[in-house]
Amino acid sequence: MISIDDIRKAYEHIRPFVHRTPLIFSNSFSTMTGAEVYLKAENLQKTGSFKVRGAFNRMVSLKDGKVIAASMGNHAQGVAYAAQRLGIRAKIVMPVTAPIIKEEATLGYGAEVVLYGENFAEALEYAQNQEGYLFIHAFDDDAVIAGQGTVGMEIAEDMKEVDFVLIPVGGGGLIAGIATVLKAISPKTRVIGVQTGSAPSATLSFRQRNISERYPSPTLADGIAVGRVGERTWEIMNHCVDDMIQVQEESIAKAILLFLERKKLVVEGAGAVPLAALMESRERFAGKRVVLVVSGGNIDFTLIDKIIHKGLISSGRIGVFEVMVEDIPGSLHSLTGIIASDRGNILNVAHDRLAGDLPVGKTRVIFTIETRGEGHLERILSHLTAAGFEVRERTKG
Repeated sequence: MISIDDIRKAYEHIRPFVHRTPLIFSNSFSTMTGAEVYLKAENLQKTGSFKVRGAFNRMVSLKDGKVIAASMGNHAQGVAYAAQRLGIRAKIVMPVTAPIIKEEATLGYGAEVVLYGENFAEALEYAQNQEGYLFIHAFDDDAVIAGQGTVGMEIAEDMKEVDFVLIPVGGGGLIAGIATVLKAISPKTRVIGVQTGSAPSATLSFRQRNISERYPSPTLADGIAVGRVGERTWEIMNHCVDDMIQVQEESIAKAILLFLERKKLVVEGAGAVPLAALMESRERFAGKRVVLVVSGGNIDFTLIDKIIHKGLISSGRIGVFEVMVEDIPGSLHSLTGIIASDRGNILNVAHDRLAGDLPVGKTRVIFTIETRGEGHLERILSHLTAAGFEVRERTKG
């Protein structure tokens, strides 16, 4: 396994090329969760992600030649940018499902991009089989792990006493590097990995104490949608990581929205999972000093309106519900009058008169309304029910 000395050397190697990102105290997140919350803002790193650290550490000693990498996006940009700065030719293999914004950014750093496969595993296999290139692994490489560990070095230097550090986990390079540092410098600090339930390979491996492969489902956290944790990273995680947490997709959307609203930070799904974990497990972290590693900010802006809408629904700020009423004049007026009296803001109204389960003379009215939160929405629905209407809230998200 790598040592803290390897990470110290990595820090010296990459220091001229990367930002020392800030550790930001969040009063709003602290108030919301009861913890003392700090954000390690790697979304403000060059290329918008921590991945550039490992890429530089792996490539800084190369004099010439060609490199190849496989990535969903952030490692691609890190390798492409490092290659551009170091004068090396780079080819990046990305699955066809990779976000266009990350493909375009990679091209913008001067790399050749090849789209291959439906997922990361297929892109990885293709890249590893190309001859004439030095392969740069996204996470399962000692130099890459050491480079990512410099995030932990900065956390340890900026804050001497930390109770918990919550870290996104895909293949495990980031958490392996950070855990190596923190367990050497601050062994009492508990290192917690966070995954989405849609891509749980590392969590299952941690619980079973053996590498478990699991094909990822579609997720907002595409940056950690990895089906198998790395061999090298797993060895370190097995020794140095204290726990793993899974979060729900609705919580990730809510966390992205909170970063935008409360901190004015653009954070991608993978970078938002530590906040999602903190929000889902408030009791566990209450009263503790917690660092959230915000791993990246390369969000797909073609989806951000959907993500914000999902976050608003998940937090109860937008409610969607249906009401069955008599299909006669005045029924809709009665409904909207109750909603207005409770100061709900109606965003959309739709009628469904043709559903097979509707009795003759009935119509289903579907409302989308803006509220002040879950309590406000519940009050509106209770008043509608008390007025004799049959109300059904639609599933959140």
